[in-house]
Amino acid sequence: MSKPLSLARLLLISTALSAPAVMAQTDSAAGVGGGSTITGTAGSAGDAGMSTTPSAADEAAAQTGNVDVSIPGADIVVTGRRTTNVSQAAPQVVNVLSAADIKRTGEGDIAGSLQRVTGLSVASGGYVYVRGLGDRYSLALLNGSPLPSPEPLKRVVPLDIFPTSVIASTLVQKSYSANFPGEFGGGVINLTTKAIPTESYLEIGVGSSANTETSGQMGYTYYGAKSDWTGFDDGTRDLPSGLRNLINSGTPFSNIPRADLKAAAMQLQNSNTSVLQRTNSLPFNFSGSVNAGTAMDVGSDGRLGVIATASYSNKWRTRSTLQQASLDVAAGAGKNYTQVSTDNQVTVNGLLGLGLELGDQKIRWTNLYIRDTLKRGALAVGQNDGQIQGADYMTQSTAWYERQLIDTQLVGEFKLGDLSLDLRGGYANSQREAPYERDFEYVRTNRPLDADPVGDRFVNALNRQRGDASVTFSDLNEDLWSAGADLSYKFSPDVTLTAGYAFTDTKRTSSRYEFHYDAVNLPIPVQQLRPDYLISDSTIQYFDLTLLEFSGNYPVYDAALRVHAGYAQVQIEPFDGISLNAGVRYEKGRQSVTGVDVYNTGVTPTNRINKEYWLPAVTLTVEAAKGLQFRASGSKTIARPQFRELIAQPFLDTESNRFYRGNPFLQDSELWNADIRAEWYMGREERITAAAFYKKIDNPIETYTTITDTYNVTTSFANAPEATLYGAEFELQKYVPLDGWNSPFFQSRRIALIGNYTYTQSKLKVKDGDTTTPYSYTTGPLPAASDYFLNGVPLTGQSDHLVNLQLGLEDTDRLSQQTLLLTYASPRVTSRGPNLQPDIREKPGFTLDFVARQAVKLPGGVNSEFKLEARNITGRKFQEYQQAGDSKVFYNRYKIGTTIAASMTVAF
Repeated sequence: MSKPLSLARLLLISTALSAPAVMAQTDSAAGVGGGSTITGTAGSAGDAGMSTTPSAADEAAAQTGNVDVSIPGADIVVTGRRTTNVSQAAPQVVNVLSAADIKRTGEGDIAGSLQRVTGLSVASGGYVYVRGLGDRYSLALLNGSPLPSPEPLKRVVPLDIFPTSVIASTLVQKSYSANFPGEFGGGVINLTTKAIPTESYLEIGVGSSANTETSGQMGYTYYGAKSDWTGFDDGTRDLPSGLRNLINSGTPFSNIPRADLKAAAMQLQNSNTSVLQRTNSLPFNFSGSVNAGTAMDVGSDGRLGVIATASYSNKWRTRSTLQQASLDVAAGAGKNYTQVSTDNQVTVNGLLGLGLELGDQKIRWTNLYIRDTLKRGALAVGQNDGQIQGADYMTQSTAWYERQLIDTQLVGEFKLGDLSLDLRGGYANSQREAPYERDFEYVRTNRPLDADPVGDRFVNALNRQRGDASVTFSDLNEDLWSAGADLSYKFSPDVTLTAGYAFTDTKRTSSRYEFHYDAVNLPIPVQQLRPDYLISDSTIQYFDLTLLEFSGNYPVYDAALRVHAGYAQVQIEPFDGISLNAGVRYEKGRQSVTGVDVYNTGVTPTNRINKEYWLPAVTLTVEAAKGLQFRASGSKTIARPQFRELIAQPFLDTESNRFYRGNPFLQDSELWNADIRAEWYMGREERITAAAFYKKIDNPIETYTTITDTYNVTTSFANAPEATLYGAEFELQKYVPLDGWNSPFFQSRRIALIGNYTYTQSKLKVKDGDTTTPYSYTTGPLPAASDYFLNGVPLTGQSDHLVNLQLGLEDTDRLSQQTLLLTYASPRVTSRGPNLQPDIREKPGFTLDFVARQAVKLPGGVNSEFKLEARNITGRKFQEYQQAGDSKVFYNRYKIGTTIAASMTVAF
């Protein structure tokens, strides 16, 4: 039996697992860490080392051929090993997506690619669900180091911001091992960036796409600033100095003179941020990228390499969404809106990597920059019987959301005989800015208030009894420092002991200031004005408009999480064909969220969670026959509340169109995990696996929804008493050669059959006497848990059935792939229903995609790849709803549309 790889070092699997389709050396490198050699790949030809375009077999060889695997925390270097499949050799349950796997799916971001992995699904916003557990139970790492999140509602990073162009491989581990952080609920996802090439290369790619619901169709936008197409604001949306000074004064707005408030209101940008414009034909999407790398020899046994990537994309998306709410689902919707929203998403990213190898000593420096900007315009029309029955409401919104991630990491691997030392350190900064979120609400009714003859005209009274106008400024900054060391000693070929230390320090500051315009006795003709005239300087001065502050006493909060951890782990093979990986992790976490006393109230709310844990993990692997092995594992892990969930500050989630409010009473969840698994590796790249898993969760954090008589919907969080989750997974990967067919076309081709299925069941356990603490709790006895959670209902985010199928035809001599991809996820709960009504559920359904990749020789012998994609061919809709009998209330329902994309990559 081959020695299983310690997964501490699988964190740095890099370019040996990736292969740009137009390069001579598979995946811009022929090895891991820059100097390793991959056999069975396309050979070198020409002065620059360029050769024919790699075939499907070449790309597969890059992921499963003879490679040096670099794994932090162990001294195992495997070259030409008998077991070349990483999933088979690893001591834990893992799935590895190589660049070849990612390219076969054709996805543009890592979140899209991960939904093809067994047991994984992706929710809107790019958050990955592992084995039916919500995104809070998945841990994302970059080259083994933690990542901060640019989303104020999350501490886990949305993986749709990572383009596939900067990622060499993705590892998903579902069974816990002590070398990983203790926040390991469903699994860990480690993204490995591209590393050192062995030869110089340059790639240029361009692409375009169109969606049937967006491209060439009507949509909404607004002017903003001249630089919006770049994803960078030119300063137009900066917070005006007058308003900033009022905020910094520490004086509540109710105590500020009206003249000062009016002056601040007149400094706000007006028409360029408030006037919604209709566009009759939205443009097609566009993207472009540049990838380059080179390497040189240093001394007699050294090598220095550099790799750089840069890309830009500009995408449009329009949704016509039905939005409803109800106090009694059986009676139908009491609030009924149709909103047409257009999002213009601009993404800019870059990667610069440097690597140095001196014999067995390796140093790697990686720098990543990602900026993702969303410009939104929306118009909604509908009725709200909770406010004025029979009235029509019209709401228009404009917004600008900037997300940015800067990450730098330094990793070193040093070997001294049987002793190895791995060191890593990193700094990451994430930011999110949302300036000038503007909302204007107009009302049309034949039932006038205060004897005003409104008739059938839309008006905006600016007194919030009928009509409203607001502007919101949000800002988030998070810094994350991390460091770690792993020391391994090989006592014998069968025994390796590893010990390590890890440290993370995360600090976040988040602010949200919401202002509403206020007027008294505004004349009806003025109320009917369009937004820029309604809040113009002349209207503000003549009709005495002023600003009201709706941010609450604590519009700013500071959050911190500091974790010290140490672990010890042993990898042992006591008998031939049996291996044991066992370890324990001690983790000490100090988490706090503190409201900043902006207005000098004398009260500073603080929530602290200080916990220490011992987290054991053990995995036993038995090789029953050649290629057939069985695994059994058990562990204890934790899940911490996310920062934003720990403070009662409102936040609008643009994906779900709902307000969220945190809960300062949340506590950690503790999980007990068990897995059993059978794996049959029939040959290189081919396998059949079957697994069963079980989890018991104490204090799981669940989302629940509240609704007012005026149909204002708010989602919050609370700890349920207990939950269990169990299920089974099945996976098949098989290739069928077609060389037996009597046709030259099929001689070098094969059929690729890749499929997986996951069945999951979960239940909340709520009994008499159980209590919970919602955000609204003040004093007295704790509320009964049964007031918020029903016994036996599934966990939020859990689908009973997940199916992924890939059926492809590919050439083994040159790049030529045609793949059909089918994804299915059964309905899952997104939030507990208000007042114990039916839960709010999402229906992901079936998605059918097609991806074709073809190598083409351009004039002059230049290698190129053409790719054609068709996404959501069957036109699946998005549906989020409550149902009671035959009555359905749709919180969100819209057509996704079919997307057709084409791209070309050229190598020089």
